[in-house]
Amino acid sequence: QVQLIESGGGLVQAGGSLRLSCAASGRTFGSYAMAWFRQAPGKEREFGAGISWSGSSKYYADSVKGRFTISRDNAKNTVYLQMNSLKPEDTAVYYCAAAFTRMTPTTAGAYDYWGQGTQVTVSS
Repeated sequence: QVQLIESGGGLVQAGGSLRLSCAASGRTFGSYAMAWFRQAPGKEREFGAGISWSGSSKYYADSVKGRFTISRDNAKNTVYLQMNSLKPEDTAVYYCAAAFTRMTPTTAGAYDYWGQGTQVTVSS
């Protein structure tokens, strides 16, 4: 069982930056691929960024590529999402997710555990 707790969301102006953190419980954090998804009002949950268990592979949605950076610290059981050059269309609830796999899935159904989400609001 893995519990995920996100933090770092908030209100920011367009062009600004935020750093999300996701702290995981359990001793097997290093065995999980991790990802950030987001869900805007009235829209489906969408993949944002993913990172392999070792951190050697990273994947990004086209909408965030070049602006967001995912990273992890297995010693601290934490995954991060650095978000720069934020746009109003980045406004959403951001969810951290974990999958017990050596792959790095980009679909929500492949993830076993989810956090409660943190709100990110970007004003224009």
